[in-house]
Amino acid sequence: MNGKRIGGRYDIEQQIGEGGMAIVYRARDTLLNRTVALKVLRSQFGNDDDFVARFHREAQAAASLSHPNVVNIYDIGQEDEMYYIVMEYIEGMTLKQYINEHAPLDMKKAVDIGMQICDALDHAHQNELIHRDIKPHNILINKYGRIKVTDFGIARAVSSVTITHTGSVLGSVHYFSPEQAKGIAAGVKSDLYSLGVVLYEMLTGELPFSGDSPISVALKHLQESYVAPRKLRPEIPQSLENVIIRAMAKEPMYRYESAREMLEDLQTSLSPERRNEALYLLPEKYGEEEEDPEITRVIPAIKPEMMRKRNWDEEAVSAKETIEVAEKPAVEKEEFETEDKQTKRLPVKKAAGWTAGVFLFLALVGVAIFYGNSLFKVPDVTVPSVQNMSLEEARKTLEGVNLEPVIQKQPSEDVAPDHVIKQTPAANMPVKENSQVQLIVSEGKPKGTMPNFVGKNISDVESQLSGKYKDYKIQKEINDSQPPGTILRQEPLAGQEIVASDTQVTLVVSEGQEKTRVPALKGLTEEEAKARLEEAGLKVQVKTKQSYEPKGTVIDQSRRADNEVERGLYVRITVSDGSLPGESRQVEEPVDVYLNPGERAAIEIKVTDAAGQDKTVHTSVIEQSMKFKVKVVVTPSQDARIQVYKDGQLYEEKEVKYSDVP
Repeated sequence: MNGKRIGGRYDIEQQIGEGGMAIVYRARDTLLNRTVALKVLRSQFGNDDDFVARFHREAQAAASLSHPNVVNIYDIGQEDEMYYIVMEYIEGMTLKQYINEHAPLDMKKAVDIGMQICDALDHAHQNELIHRDIKPHNILINKYGRIKVTDFGIARAVSSVTITHTGSVLGSVHYFSPEQAKGIAAGVKSDLYSLGVVLYEMLTGELPFSGDSPISVALKHLQESYVAPRKLRPEIPQSLENVIIRAMAKEPMYRYESAREMLEDLQTSLSPERRNEALYLLPEKYGEEEEDPEITRVIPAIKPEMMRKRNWDEEAVSAKETIEVAEKPAVEKEEFETEDKQTKRLPVKKAAGWTAGVFLFLALVGVAIFYGNSLFKVPDVTVPSVQNMSLEEARKTLEGVNLEPVIQKQPSEDVAPDHVIKQTPAANMPVKENSQVQLIVSEGKPKGTMPNFVGKNISDVESQLSGKYKDYKIQKEINDSQPPGTILRQEPLAGQEIVASDTQVTLVVSEGQEKTRVPALKGLTEEEAKARLEEAGLKVQVKTKQSYEPKGTVIDQSRRADNEVERGLYVRITVSDGSLPGESRQVEEPVDVYLNPGERAAIEIKVTDAAGQDKTVHTSVIEQSMKFKVKVVVTPSQDARIQVYKDGQLYEEKEVKYSDVP
């Protein structure tokens, strides 16, 4: 089926599950470009016109449901003899898989799941749709933890047709209600019983009833009591156990009236106010002696075969009484005749005939029972171990001992694809021939979709890469259009299906524009400075200023020499216009700072001269007297002033005149 197109638009990609009624595939809706689940009905159901008609009606009813906890149905169709339903694809796992991995579940988690299922059932019941096959296999958990109930419609269609045609019940024997076990039509409260079983399994990790065959399990639903959840897990509060007791009452009249009522009870089941709640006692179990004989009761309808059986029973009892009267001693017979003179003694021959007839009947019944048991008794077989086998080998092994494999796939980090992770029942257990054996089969390591990192900054995504993938590499690339650190490309591509633990990720990251170093330009001519900047890949801006330096000499630059900058940036140079007369003179002027013994002081020296106003040329902390040499620049029109500050206070001020400098 893989690669086949169904309905002209659904491309089948992979089988993701199979059961007794249908096979489920992941498919691509080419028209709407989305992933869907395609459920294809098995051929034995597709050949029944009555079933197909009901199947269509129920699927249409299920499609009318719109609820966040119900799997959406998108389409229904037929191709040749194949019938299919197109459903919402849920990326996640079944509740059964979740229970297998985490049971027993945290109580808050179990209650939350139960409330979501109740909400879905309440919506369905209000739309007059009964599920009839509530079990963990039909409940999905998506990657965000939301519950999705599936298989509405199909379960109802199958159960109704099968009962009508064969007089048997098709369903999940561990989860169906006592009335389903009897073959009575299931109702709203049947779904609540099944949900009670699911809650029991989530909280304890065990099923309430199990046995060697489906019939033995069904009988336990009808007749036996289950082990109280608190005996298996004492920390379960009584208020929560009471929810299960009420949901799993064998008589529907004692269960919740609706899924909404059960939801409201679950909402408060873990609240402190109900911590000391008493055990809920069912009338069917604990009130038998005080029961009012006039109470209204639910009485099964009388069927023709029941009337026939009753008539036969009355005849048998009459024959038995006749035989006992015929065999009494004469004295007792006379007493009998005295007490009831209206009773006539039967002739001996007639009594003998009745006796022979009864013995003959009993003999025939005994023979029938003996041969019937031999004829209809289903032999036991021992379940072989198929764990870790390939799926094909496991199928052959089970079918070789007349057992039916039921496949359910799930991802696995440890087991190779298409190999058996787990089997139920376990190996070496005795079961009846033709029983089903559930196989959990590996899909290989869990797959996911590669996220899109392009356009993001590498510092924001490195935490997502570390530990999740097999490895990751970062390659840097000069790029004029994207800021440094921006991810330009990735491998694998975004949206590609991957196994994270086997995937090496490569990210190409922008380094920004190409770097260059700023050359030293002071003292050069304007032409020389421009040539140096052009060689370094930088652009130039020129500004002129009055100065005593020769005309055209660079006296300042906007970017510090030897700094690394991006190519193409502007550097502004200040060029002397040579307009001031005379020449500038530079001199080192000594400055002495004296301290008292043990004194410590902060020194700051400022200069105002031809090179600038109020420039700080030195700061330090000294612990002894020191001498400093201070450079100043003087011109014919600009003398120099030196100010020395000690601990923030002016300590000394000196003036250096142009005329005093040689």
